Amino acid sequence: MISMNVKLSKGVLMPQIGLGVYKMTDEEETIHAIRTAIETGYRAIDTASYYFNEREVGQAIKESGIAREELFITTKVWNDDQGYDNTLRAFEKSLELLGLDYIDLYLTHWPVPEKFTDTYRAIERLYEEKAIRLPGVSNHYEKHLLALENTANVQPEVNQVELHPYLQQNELRAFCKERDIAITAWSPIGKGTVLSDPLIQSIAKNKGKTPAQIVLRWHIQLGNIVIPKSVTASRIKENFSLKDFELSGSEMEKIGRLDRNGRLGANPQLDDFMKYFK
Repeated sequence: MISMNVKLSKGVLMPQIGLGVYKMTDEEETIHAIRTAIETGYRAIDTASYYFNEREVGQAIKESGIAREELFITTKVWNDDQGYDNTLRAFEKSLELLGLDYIDLYLTHWPVPEKFTDTYRAIERLYEEKAIRLPGVSNHYEKHLLALENTANVQPEVNQVELHPYLQQNELRAFCKERDIAITAWSPIGKGTVLSDPLIQSIAKNKGKTPAQIVLRWHIQLGNIVIPKSVTASRIKENFSLKDFELSGSEMEKIGRLDRNGRLGANPQLDDFMKYFK
């Protein structure tokens, strides 16, 4: 059985499964979901300024009674706040909303053209000042990471990208592995689209597990970090229950053949990807 932590390049252990809180906008529901997750055993929470729930995340953390150093909190700087000075200001706002003294992982949310390198320079400064434990990026592809290599002194520890059985990102994953950059999969079950796949359902039936558990276990065995989102207590618990079974090599290979470039979000490889947000 493999570990449920990923050791990042600087030696920090990051939980391999965390709770994503995208689109959690109801205050009570959000706080309840996070508290349920922490009680279940989750120690990583992934939020962003764009999610407009950093305050609720902070409140849930405070109410959990869990020591701060036992938790791993990720947030992100949104597109409208990018650039060097703007990023520093956005970070202070996120820190205040979360009610924390530091953030474990701070990410550039998307590689905004002509701004993302300056945004990452600001994140580097936050790292150097120990306001964050680790610098990282999200939705960055090879061309973005190579641009950072030309300007940055500290490489990103994590790259968070859309990744699921229908969009497996094999080339990007290999590129990041060469550089010891860990991959976090957002939308790890493809917004539910992969759960009805006949192969996934067949493996789930044979294992006595749910399709979601099969897909999440596939991620875990690939070495991906996952942040499934749910506000339903039973699903939060189900998504975390991945330690008592493994997929065989044959099952992993079969799921590997499901890749179909089935992208659900914006494609940052396109020069005009920012149109997606307008």
